[in-house]
Amino acid sequence: MVLCFWIQSGLVVGHSILLLVSTVTPVGLSHSLQYVYSGTSEIPNLPEFVVIGLVDGEPFVHYDSNSHKMTPRQEWMARSEGPDYWNKESQNLHGEESLFKNNVDVHVCEFNVPRLKGPESVHTFQRMYSCDWDDETGATGAHEQFGYDGSDFLALDLKTMTYVAPVMQAIPTKQKWDRDNTRKDRYKRYFTQECIDWLKKYVSYGKSTLERTVRPEVSLLQKDPSSPVICHATGFFPKGIVVTWRKDGVDMHSDVEVGETLPNGDGTFQITSKLMVKPEDWKRNSYSCVVQHSQKDLPVLLEEKNIRTNQGKRSLPWGIIIGCVAAALALVAVVVGVVLWRRSRTGNRKADRHRQQWRPTEPQVTCFKACNCTQSLYWGL
Repeated sequence: MVLCFWIQSGLVVGHSILLLVSTVTPVGLSHSLQYVYSGTSEIPNLPEFVVIGLVDGEPFVHYDSNSHKMTPRQEWMARSEGPDYWNKESQNLHGEESLFKNNVDVHVCEFNVPRLKGPESVHTFQRMYSCDWDDETGATGAHEQFGYDGSDFLALDLKTMTYVAPVMQAIPTKQKWDRDNTRKDRYKRYFTQECIDWLKKYVSYGKSTLERTVRPEVSLLQKDPSSPVICHATGFFPKGIVVTWRKDGVDMHSDVEVGETLPNGDGTFQITSKLMVKPEDWKRNSYSCVVQHSQKDLPVLLEEKNIRTNQGKRSLPWGIIIGCVAAALALVAVVVGVVLWRRSRTGNRKADRHRQQWRPTEPQVTCFKACNCTQSLYWGL
């Protein structure tokens, strides 16, 4: 079990990568279409521009600046669209590469970042946009956000069709885009009509796959008698799931740590929830882990006989270890192919130290005066 959970979290930290695509696909008949664009600089052996498309959290198309080709990631997508579709999408995204590289450069100037060498020269710029549709109620929604070097940069408020700028450097771009009525009309039409139409089409292509239901296998895991107990649900689809701990039949909101929903190598998902109470407490009271998936509850009573551990005969089955390894490999593949949404804490600290040394002692003026950054970000659908 130590191997399993060290792999799930350790690989992310070890590679200084965190998956942004953490899409939340709602439980039920709600569907989502999401695209993630990632531009990077000074990262060896990694494409400078990567795009991944997801339907209901499942990667279905991929593009990068090495191949310059949009390719399918699902068999149902490969058989549903012909060469014209793939050529057109490839050409469109090839045209976006230079824009994305320009946006990375604009950000470097906007944030007054010196041109450093080594790990401190690494910069990332991401864009994520999505739309969702409930085929029962007909309700729709959309979302768009931008990030730079692991921090939020801009986010779209779809109700007002204006942008929210959480940092000062984003204000010039926000002001320009908010004044551009032609751009706003185009984006509103895309998010409320075109994106939904494409989503419906893709769902129809992969209906048998996307709307399947696979119930999770639920296990209680523990490293040793004094360690926290972990409720591990794996092998489930769709992604929407809720894992709660209950004490004497009442949901717990403290002493519980819920992990991220992670992909397995076979297209299913897994999730963990850790109960951080002393063994003598859960032995005196009635505790249970309840997994809610596809409108069904799967409760597992916390008793010693139900716990799998590394101690004694109740060893962790190899199937779970192999599943965790497969999940880790799948996570690395998706992360490297999709986004670098968070920079490593170490890298940020080093970069911050360099930036502090670089900053002048006199009051800092805005980038558009100090750096002569006359360009704002550009992006088009």
